[in-house]
Amino acid sequence: MDRAYRIDPHLLRDVREYGPFDANGCFNCGSCTLACDLTAFPAAYPRRSIQYAVVGLAGPLRESLDPWLCQDCGDCSTACPRDAQPRESMATLRRYLMAQYDWTGIAAKIHTSRAWAFGSLAFVGLLVVALMVGYHLWVVGMSVSDLTSQSMGLSHMFPTITYFTLAVIFIPLLFLVSQAVRMHGYVMGGGERKIPRSVYLAEAGALFRHMLTQERMGECPDAARRVRMIKHRLMAAGVFTMFVLLVFFLRFFQTDAIYPLWHPQRWIGYGAAAFLLYGTADIVIRRLERKEEIYKRSAPEDFTFPILLFLTAASGIAVNILRYTGLPSAAHYTYFAHIVVSVPLLVVELPFGRWSHALYRPLAIYFQAVKERAMALPPAARQEAA
Repeated sequence: MDRAYRIDPHLLRDVREYGPFDANGCFNCGSCTLACDLTAFPAAYPRRSIQYAVVGLAGPLRESLDPWLCQDCGDCSTACPRDAQPRESMATLRRYLMAQYDWTGIAAKIHTSRAWAFGSLAFVGLLVVALMVGYHLWVVGMSVSDLTSQSMGLSHMFPTITYFTLAVIFIPLLFLVSQAVRMHGYVMGGGERKIPRSVYLAEAGALFRHMLTQERMGECPDAARRVRMIKHRLMAAGVFTMFVLLVFFLRFFQTDAIYPLWHPQRWIGYGAAAFLLYGTADIVIRRLERKEEIYKRSAPEDFTFPILLFLTAASGIAVNILRYTGLPSAAHYTYFAHIVVSVPLLVVELPFGRWSHALYRPLAIYFQAVKERAMALPPAARQEAA
Protein backbone atom coordinates (compact mmCIF):
# COMPACT_ATOMS: atom_id res chain seq x y z
CA MET A 1 0.00 0.00 0.00
CA ASP A 2 1.77 3.17 -1.18
CA ARG A 3 -0.62 5.76 0.24
CA ALA A 4 -1.42 6.82 3.80
CA TYR A 5 -4.91 5.93 5.00
CA ARG A 6 -6.79 7.04 8.08
CA ILE A 7 -8.12 4.31 10.37
CA ASP A 8 -11.88 4.36 10.82
CA PRO A 9 -12.66 2.86 14.25
CA HIS A 10 -16.34 2.49 13.32
CA LEU A 11 -15.82 0.62 10.04
CA LEU A 12 -16.42 -2.87 11.42
CA ARG A 13 -19.61 -1.71 13.10
CA ASP A 14 -20.77 -0.08 9.86
CA VAL A 15 -20.02 -3.19 7.80
CA ARG A 16 -21.98 -5.41 10.20
CA GLU A 17 -25.10 -3.36 9.52
CA TYR A 18 -25.13 -4.98 6.06
CA GLY A 19 -25.15 -8.60 7.23
CA PRO A 20 -23.16 -11.32 9.03
CA PHE A 21 -19.47 -10.58 9.50
CA ASP A 22 -17.65 -12.86 11.96
CA ALA A 23 -14.47 -10.90 12.57
CA ASN A 24 -14.00 -12.48 16.00
CA GLY A 25 -13.82 -16.00 14.56
CA CYS A 26 -11.20 -15.09 11.96
CA PHE A 27 -7.60 -15.22 13.13
CA ASN A 28 -6.10 -14.28 9.75
CA CYS A 29 -4.64 -17.69 8.93
CA GLY A 30 -5.20 -17.41 5.16
CA SER A 31 -6.85 -20.83 4.74
CA CYS A 32 -9.78 -19.21 2.94
CA THR A 33 -7.54 -17.63 0.31
CA LEU A 34 -5.53 -20.82 -0.19
CA ALA A 35 -8.76 -22.79 -0.71
CA CYS A 36 -10.05 -20.50 -3.48
CA ASP A 37 -9.27 -21.68 -7.02
CA LEU A 38 -9.87 -18.21 -8.49
CA THR A 39 -7.74 -16.00 -6.27
CA ALA A 40 -4.32 -15.02 -7.60
CA PHE A 41 -1.94 -12.08 -7.35
CA PRO A 42 -2.71 -9.19 -7.24
CA ALA A 43 -6.16 -10.23 -5.94
CA ALA A 44 -6.12 -12.05 -2.59
CA TYR A 45 -9.66 -12.72 -1.51
CA PRO A 46 -11.39 -13.22 0.81
CA ARG A 47 -8.71 -12.70 3.49
CA ARG A 48 -7.49 -9.24 2.45
CA SER A 49 -10.89 -7.53 2.25
CA ILE A 50 -11.99 -9.04 5.54
CA GLN A 51 -8.86 -7.73 7.24
CA TYR A 52 -9.43 -4.26 5.80
CA ALA A 53 -12.76 -4.18 7.64
CA VAL A 54 -11.28 -5.65 10.83
CA VAL A 55 -8.50 -3.05 11.15
CA GLY A 56 -10.69 -0.12 9.98
CA LEU A 57 -9.15 0.60 6.55
CA ALA A 58 -12.24 2.12 4.92
CA GLY A 59 -10.28 3.63 2.00
CA PRO A 60 -8.64 0.40 0.80
CA LEU A 61 -11.93 -1.45 1.31
CA ARG A 62 -13.80 0.99 -0.96
CA GLU A 63 -11.00 0.67 -3.51
CA SER A 64 -10.98 -3.13 -3.39
CA LEU A 65 -12.29 -5.24 -6.27
CA ASP A 66 -11.84 -8.50 -4.36
CA PRO A 67 -15.43 -8.84 -3.06
CA TRP A 68 -16.69 -8.63 -6.66
CA LEU A 69 -14.06 -10.96 -8.11
CA CYS A 70 -15.24 -13.59 -5.60
CA GLN A 71 -17.79 -15.89 -7.28
CA ASP A 72 -19.55 -16.91 -4.06
CA CYS A 73 -18.77 -20.63 -4.34
CA GLY A 74 -18.32 -21.22 -0.60
CA ASP A 75 -15.00 -23.11 -0.67
CA CYS A 76 -13.53 -20.53 1.71
CA SER A 77 -16.16 -21.26 4.35
CA THR A 78 -15.61 -25.00 3.97
CA ALA A 79 -11.87 -24.57 4.51
CA CYS A 80 -12.10 -22.14 7.45
CA PRO A 81 -10.81 -23.88 10.62
CA ARG A 82 -12.80 -21.50 12.83
CA ASP A 83 -16.11 -21.72 10.93
CA ALA A 84 -15.99 -17.93 10.55
CA GLN A 85 -18.02 -18.12 7.30
CA PRO A 86 -15.85 -15.89 5.07
CA ARG A 87 -18.33 -16.44 2.23
CA GLU A 88 -21.01 -14.63 4.23
CA SER A 89 -18.53 -11.90 5.13
CA MET A 90 -17.75 -11.34 1.46
CA ALA A 91 -21.47 -11.11 0.65
CA THR A 92 -21.81 -8.53 3.42
CA LEU A 93 -18.89 -6.56 2.00
CA ARG A 94 -20.53 -6.53 -1.44
CA ARG A 95 -23.69 -5.04 0.04
CA TYR A 96 -21.57 -2.48 1.91
CA LEU A 97 -19.79 -1.53 -1.32
CA MET A 98 -23.09 -1.18 -3.20
CA ALA A 99 -24.04 1.46 -0.64
CA GLN A 100 -20.70 3.25 -1.08
CA TYR A 101 -21.19 3.49 -4.85
CA ASP A 102 -24.76 4.80 -4.53
CA TRP A 103 -24.84 8.57 -4.01
CA THR A 104 -28.57 8.65 -3.18
CA GLY A 105 -28.32 6.64 0.05
CA ILE A 106 -31.21 4.41 -1.05
CA ALA A 107 -29.03 1.30 -1.43
CA ALA A 108 -27.75 1.72 2.13
CA LYS A 109 -31.31 1.82 3.49
CA ILE A 110 -32.44 -1.16 1.40
CA HIS A 111 -29.47 -3.32 2.42
CA THR A 112 -29.61 -2.46 6.12
CA SER A 113 -33.38 -2.45 6.72
CA ARG A 114 -35.82 -5.21 5.86
CA ALA A 115 -38.63 -2.66 6.17
CA TRP A 116 -36.95 -0.55 3.49
CA ALA A 117 -36.17 -3.59 1.33
CA PHE A 118 -39.80 -4.66 1.12
CA GLY A 119 -41.42 -1.29 1.77
CA SER A 120 -39.71 0.38 -1.20
CA LEU A 121 -40.97 -2.36 -3.52
CA ALA A 122 -44.49 -2.08 -2.09
CA PHE A 123 -44.44 1.72 -2.39
CA VAL A 124 -43.45 1.65 -6.07
CA GLY A 125 -46.00 -1.10 -6.77
CA LEU A 126 -48.80 0.93 -5.14
CA LEU A 127 -47.67 4.03 -7.04
CA VAL A 128 -47.98 2.09 -10.30
CA VAL A 129 -51.48 0.92 -9.30
CA ALA A 130 -52.47 4.54 -8.67
CA LEU A 131 -51.04 5.66 -12.02
CA MET A 132 -52.77 2.86 -13.93
CA VAL A 133 -56.14 3.44 -12.28
CA GLY A 134 -55.82 7.19 -12.72
CA TYR A 135 -54.94 6.74 -16.40
CA HIS A 136 -58.10 4.70 -17.06
CA LEU A 137 -60.39 6.98 -15.03
CA TRP A 138 -59.16 10.40 -16.17
CA VAL A 139 -57.29 9.90 -19.45
CA VAL A 140 -59.37 7.15 -21.03
CA GLY A 141 -62.51 8.51 -19.31
CA MET A 142 -63.81 5.21 -17.95
CA SER A 143 -66.05 4.90 -14.91
CA VAL A 144 -65.16 2.66 -11.99
CA SER A 145 -67.84 0.15 -12.99
CA ASP A 146 -66.52 0.04 -16.57
CA LEU A 147 -62.98 -0.40 -15.32
CA THR A 148 -63.90 -3.47 -13.28
CA SER A 149 -66.26 -5.11 -15.78
CA GLN A 150 -65.66 -3.96 -19.35
CA SER A 151 -63.84 -6.27 -21.74
CA MET A 152 -61.12 -4.34 -23.55
CA GLY A 153 -57.94 -4.78 -25.53
CA LEU A 154 -54.58 -3.25 -24.84
CA SER A 155 -54.07 -1.05 -27.91
CA HIS A 156 -55.45 2.12 -26.28
CA MET A 157 -52.58 1.99 -23.76
CA PHE A 158 -49.67 1.44 -26.15
CA PRO A 159 -48.81 5.06 -27.08
CA THR A 160 -48.59 6.05 -23.39
CA ILE A 161 -47.07 2.82 -22.12
CA THR A 162 -44.26 3.07 -24.67
CA TYR A 163 -42.89 6.21 -23.02
CA PHE A 164 -43.59 4.80 -19.56
CA THR A 165 -41.67 1.61 -20.39
CA LEU A 166 -38.67 3.50 -21.71
CA ALA A 167 -38.69 5.72 -18.60
CA VAL A 168 -38.67 2.80 -16.15
CA ILE A 169 -35.78 1.24 -18.09
CA PHE A 170 -33.56 4.25 -18.67
CA ILE A 171 -34.00 6.06 -15.35
CA PRO A 172 -32.65 3.08 -13.36
CA LEU A 173 -29.89 2.69 -15.95
CA LEU A 174 -28.87 6.31 -15.39
CA PHE A 175 -28.56 5.60 -11.67
CA LEU A 176 -26.48 2.51 -12.46
CA VAL A 177 -24.19 4.49 -14.75
CA SER A 178 -23.65 7.12 -12.06
CA GLN A 179 -22.83 4.37 -9.56
CA ALA A 180 -20.42 2.77 -12.02
CA VAL A 181 -18.67 6.14 -12.34
CA ARG A 182 -18.34 6.33 -8.55
CA MET A 183 -17.03 2.77 -8.46
CA HIS A 184 -14.44 3.72 -11.07
CA GLY A 185 -13.45 6.74 -9.03
CA TYR A 186 -12.83 4.59 -5.97
CA VAL A 187 -10.99 1.67 -7.55
CA MET A 188 -9.17 3.40 -10.42
CA GLY A 189 -8.93 7.02 -9.25
CA GLY A 190 -5.99 9.01 -8.00
CA GLY A 191 -3.42 10.95 -9.98
CA GLU A 192 -0.69 8.38 -9.36
CA ARG A 193 -2.85 5.68 -10.91
CA LYS A 194 -3.72 7.32 -14.25
CA ILE A 195 -4.06 4.72 -16.98
CA PRO A 196 -3.99 5.41 -20.75
CA ARG A 197 -7.37 5.29 -22.51
CA SER A 198 -5.93 2.75 -24.92
CA VAL A 199 -5.72 0.25 -22.06
CA TYR A 200 -9.39 0.75 -21.22
CA LEU A 201 -10.33 0.26 -24.87
CA ALA A 202 -8.13 -2.82 -25.22
CA GLU A 203 -9.97 -4.56 -22.37
CA ALA A 204 -13.49 -3.32 -23.22
CA GLY A 205 -14.43 -6.67 -24.70
CA ALA A 206 -13.91 -8.31 -21.32
CA LEU A 207 -16.65 -6.17 -19.78
CA PHE A 208 -19.34 -7.21 -22.27
CA ARG A 209 -18.13 -10.80 -22.49
CA HIS A 210 -18.33 -11.36 -18.75
CA MET A 211 -21.62 -9.48 -18.50
CA LEU A 212 -23.26 -11.78 -21.05
CA THR A 213 -21.51 -15.11 -20.47
CA GLN A 214 -20.71 -15.23 -16.72
CA GLU A 215 -17.59 -17.13 -17.78
CA ARG A 216 -15.68 -16.30 -14.59
CA MET A 217 -18.03 -18.59 -12.70
CA GLY A 218 -17.11 -21.39 -15.10
CA GLU A 219 -13.46 -21.19 -14.02
CA CYS A 220 -14.38 -22.92 -10.78
CA PRO A 221 -13.22 -26.57 -11.15
CA ASP A 222 -16.31 -28.09 -9.55
CA ALA A 223 -18.80 -29.48 -12.09
CA ALA A 224 -21.82 -28.31 -10.10
CA ARG A 225 -20.60 -24.73 -10.32
CA ARG A 226 -20.15 -25.01 -14.07
CA VAL A 227 -23.77 -26.13 -14.27
CA ARG A 228 -24.67 -23.09 -12.15
CA MET A 229 -22.81 -20.93 -14.68
CA ILE A 230 -24.88 -22.38 -17.55
CA LYS A 231 -28.10 -21.54 -15.70
CA HIS A 232 -26.88 -18.01 -15.06
CA ARG A 233 -26.02 -17.69 -18.73
CA LEU A 234 -29.53 -18.71 -19.74
CA MET A 235 -31.03 -16.21 -17.32
CA ALA A 236 -28.66 -13.47 -18.53
CA ALA A 237 -29.60 -14.30 -22.13
CA GLY A 238 -33.28 -13.95 -21.23
CA VAL A 239 -32.73 -10.59 -19.53
CA PHE A 240 -30.58 -9.28 -22.39
CA THR A 241 -33.12 -10.40 -25.03
CA MET A 242 -36.00 -8.74 -23.18
CA PHE A 243 -33.94 -5.56 -22.78
CA VAL A 244 -33.22 -5.42 -26.53
CA LEU A 245 -36.86 -6.09 -27.39
CA LEU A 246 -38.19 -3.44 -25.00
CA VAL A 247 -35.68 -0.74 -25.94
CA PHE A 248 -35.32 -1.22 -29.70
CA PHE A 249 -38.38 -3.19 -30.80
CA LEU A 250 -41.06 -2.13 -28.33
CA ARG A 251 -43.67 -1.14 -30.94
CA PHE A 252 -43.13 -4.42 -32.78
CA PHE A 253 -43.20 -6.51 -29.62
CA GLN A 254 -46.02 -4.71 -27.78
CA THR A 255 -49.06 -5.04 -30.02
CA ASP A 256 -52.61 -6.36 -30.22
CA ALA A 257 -51.85 -7.98 -33.58
CA ILE A 258 -52.25 -11.77 -33.74
CA TYR A 259 -49.22 -13.53 -35.23
CA PRO A 260 -48.81 -17.21 -36.17
CA LEU A 261 -46.71 -19.36 -33.84
CA TRP A 262 -43.72 -19.42 -36.20
CA HIS A 263 -43.50 -15.60 -36.28
CA PRO A 264 -40.32 -14.16 -34.62
CA GLN A 265 -42.45 -11.82 -32.50
CA ARG A 266 -43.75 -14.87 -30.66
CA TRP A 267 -40.93 -17.39 -30.44
CA ILE A 268 -38.25 -14.84 -29.49
CA GLY A 269 -40.42 -13.61 -26.62
CA TYR A 270 -41.37 -17.14 -25.57
CA GLY A 271 -37.73 -18.22 -25.64
CA ALA A 272 -36.57 -15.31 -23.49
CA ALA A 273 -39.41 -15.92 -21.03
CA ALA A 274 -38.55 -19.64 -20.84
CA PHE A 275 -34.92 -18.83 -19.95
CA LEU A 276 -36.06 -16.44 -17.22
CA LEU A 277 -38.62 -18.86 -15.79
CA TYR A 278 -36.15 -21.74 -15.70
CA GLY A 279 -33.29 -19.73 -14.17
CA THR A 280 -35.33 -17.98 -11.50
CA ALA A 281 -37.34 -21.07 -10.54
CA ASP A 282 -34.10 -23.01 -10.10
CA ILE A 283 -32.69 -20.31 -7.81
CA VAL A 284 -35.82 -20.18 -5.65
CA ILE A 285 -36.10 -23.98 -5.38
CA ARG A 286 -32.44 -24.39 -4.41
CA ARG A 287 -32.69 -21.68 -1.80
CA LEU A 288 -35.82 -23.25 -0.34
CA GLU A 289 -34.18 -26.68 -0.22
CA ARG A 290 -31.01 -25.18 1.34
CA LYS A 291 -29.00 -28.24 0.37
CA GLU A 292 -26.08 -26.29 -1.09
CA GLU A 293 -23.69 -24.40 1.18
CA ILE A 294 -24.24 -21.10 -0.63
CA TYR A 295 -28.00 -21.25 0.04
CA LYS A 296 -28.06 -22.58 3.61
CA ARG A 297 -28.38 -19.17 5.20
CA SER A 298 -30.68 -17.49 2.67
CA ALA A 299 -32.62 -14.58 4.15
CA PRO A 300 -36.15 -13.55 3.04
CA GLU A 301 -34.79 -10.64 1.00
CA ASP A 302 -32.58 -13.08 -0.95
CA PHE A 303 -35.76 -14.34 -2.62
CA THR A 304 -37.00 -10.92 -3.72
CA PHE A 305 -35.12 -10.58 -7.00
CA PRO A 306 -35.65 -14.13 -8.39
CA ILE A 307 -39.33 -14.15 -7.38
CA LEU A 308 -40.01 -10.75 -8.95
CA LEU A 309 -38.17 -11.75 -12.12
CA PHE A 310 -40.09 -15.04 -12.26
CA LEU A 311 -43.43 -13.26 -11.82
CA THR A 312 -42.49 -10.70 -14.47
CA ALA A 313 -41.74 -13.43 -17.01
CA ALA A 314 -44.75 -15.55 -16.01
CA SER A 315 -47.23 -12.65 -16.17
CA GLY A 316 -45.78 -11.49 -19.50
CA ILE A 317 -46.20 -14.90 -21.08
CA ALA A 318 -49.69 -15.19 -19.54
CA VAL A 319 -50.74 -11.95 -21.26
CA ASN A 320 -49.76 -13.46 -24.61
CA ILE A 321 -51.58 -16.72 -23.96
CA LEU A 322 -54.77 -14.94 -22.87
CA ARG A 323 -54.70 -12.71 -25.95
CA TYR A 324 -54.29 -15.65 -28.32
CA THR A 325 -57.04 -17.63 -26.61
CA GLY A 326 -59.57 -14.81 -27.02
CA LEU A 327 -59.74 -13.50 -23.44
CA PRO A 328 -59.03 -9.76 -23.85
CA SER A 329 -60.34 -8.66 -20.46
CA ALA A 330 -58.27 -11.27 -18.60
CA ALA A 331 -55.26 -10.26 -20.71
CA HIS A 332 -55.79 -6.62 -19.72
CA TYR A 333 -55.84 -7.33 -15.99
CA THR A 334 -52.90 -9.71 -16.28
CA TYR A 335 -50.99 -6.98 -18.10
CA PHE A 336 -51.90 -4.68 -15.21
CA ALA A 337 -50.37 -7.20 -12.78
CA HIS A 338 -47.33 -7.56 -15.06
CA ILE A 339 -46.64 -3.81 -14.87
CA VAL A 340 -47.18 -3.71 -11.09
CA VAL A 341 -44.59 -6.48 -10.61
CA SER A 342 -42.01 -5.47 -13.24
CA VAL A 343 -41.74 -1.76 -12.44
CA PRO A 344 -40.54 -2.22 -8.81
CA LEU A 345 -38.11 -4.84 -10.13
CA LEU A 346 -36.61 -2.31 -12.53
CA VAL A 347 -36.87 0.85 -10.44
CA VAL A 348 -35.77 -0.56 -7.07
CA GLU A 349 -33.97 -3.90 -7.48
CA LEU A 350 -31.94 -3.00 -10.56
CA PRO A 351 -30.17 0.18 -9.38
CA PHE A 352 -30.31 -0.24 -5.59
CA GLY A 353 -30.97 -3.90 -4.75
CA ARG A 354 -29.12 -7.15 -5.26
CA TRP A 355 -29.69 -7.18 -9.02
CA SER A 356 -27.05 -4.45 -9.34
CA HIS A 357 -24.34 -7.09 -8.80
CA ALA A 358 -24.97 -8.06 -12.45
CA LEU A 359 -23.17 -4.83 -13.34
CA TYR A 360 -20.61 -4.63 -10.55
CA ARG A 361 -19.14 -8.11 -11.05
CA PRO A 362 -18.32 -7.64 -14.77
CA LEU A 363 -17.08 -4.12 -14.06
CA ALA A 364 -14.74 -5.46 -11.38
CA ILE A 365 -13.33 -8.08 -13.75
CA TYR A 366 -12.89 -5.37 -16.38
CA PHE A 367 -11.17 -2.95 -14.00
CA GLN A 368 -8.89 -5.73 -12.76
CA ALA A 369 -7.94 -6.59 -16.35
CA VAL A 370 -7.22 -2.90 -17.03
CA LYS A 371 -5.03 -2.68 -13.93
CA GLU A 372 -3.06 -5.77 -14.86
CA ARG A 373 -2.51 -4.57 -18.43
CA ALA A 374 -1.42 -1.16 -17.12
CA MET A 375 1.05 -2.79 -14.73
CA ALA A 376 2.65 -4.52 -17.71
CA LEU A 377 3.26 -1.20 -19.50
CA PRO A 378 6.79 0.21 -19.52
CA PRO A 379 7.32 2.98 -16.93
CA ALA A 380 7.57 5.67 -19.62
CA ALA A 381 4.06 4.88 -20.90
CA ARG A 382 2.62 5.06 -17.39
CA GLN A 383 4.32 8.39 -16.70
CA GLU A 384 2.97 9.79 -19.97
CA ALA A 385 -0.57 8.79 -18.96
CA ALA A 386 -0.18 10.52 -15.60
